[in-house]
Amino acid sequence: MKTQNYLIAVVGPTAIGKTAVGIEIAKKYQAEIISCDSRQFFKEMYLGTAVPNPEELAAIPHHFIQNKSIFEPFSVGDFEVEALEQLDGLFAQNNIQVMVGGSGLYVDAVIKGFDTFPDIDPQVRIQLIADFETLGQDYLKQTLAKKDPVHFQNLLEKNPQTLENPQRMMRYLEVTLGSGQPYSSFLGKRTTVRNFTPIIVGLSGERQEMYDRINRRVDMMMQNGLLEEVKALHPHKDLNALQTVGYRELFDFIDGTCSLEDAVEEIKKNTRRFAKRQMTWFNKTAGVTWFDYTTPLSDITQHIDTQLNK
Repeated sequence: MKTQNYLIAVVGPTAIGKTAVGIEIAKKYQAEIISCDSRQFFKEMYLGTAVPNPEELAAIPHHFIQNKSIFEPFSVGDFEVEALEQLDGLFAQNNIQVMVGGSGLYVDAVIKGFDTFPDIDPQVRIQLIADFETLGQDYLKQTLAKKDPVHFQNLLEKNPQTLENPQRMMRYLEVTLGSGQPYSSFLGKRTTVRNFTPIIVGLSGERQEMYDRINRRVDMMMQNGLLEEVKALHPHKDLNALQTVGYRELFDFIDGTCSLEDAVEEIKKNTRRFAKRQMTWFNKTAGVTWFDYTTPLSDITQHIDTQLNK
């Protein structure tokens, strides 16, 4: 009889303590950890992405921590392929493994997989970028509303902030214009089979507590040298990997468009907004069992044991 594989996923907002809990769970089940934080992949970004410290990395083998360069394209689809290959090897050693991270799209990529889209002529994206730079975000929204009203309305109702994300909007239009079919027509067509059963553990806390933890983390990052890290990356500020909280704001300071104090406050504010979006995402994710971040580890592992013994 084949042994059932289990992937324990620890999810939740930034700064809630996922790394520490994930490590303790991995120790208990003699597992390794797949990192599922889309910013921690990049070796040039350390302080601003809250990469596990050397002691944490030494406690349990981690995968997908600073294993890519900001100069390499690395998409969520690439991560899905590489993470599943890594898990296949790990499951051959132990039928229980752990995944930790707050990037909901990347968690979904591993657990559920994505719909399959056709290959698109790169010239379509090049033209979209040119149109966006000339005509702005409203052009992207108006075009999607016209070309794929189903997807536009779905975003408007369920995920309106995505309408302000030019990268996402250009991807929807790239597929729509390049294939001649609405982006929405490709959704929900793929049946994904995984060789594991997910057990999803969510960590959360009272909103003000989460925000206080975020504010303290940002202060600690600055004390530890985040500004120096960002200065070194400033020549590459237009790279896609660097379009993220903690870097954009300090680029503005370096460019002279705001004070350092204002930049730090913007990092805190934008990180709080990011945490709120993370909670919205994971609250819509099926199968998450939530625990307050102060919950004793024994209570969490008792829940996991119950799922393992079903």
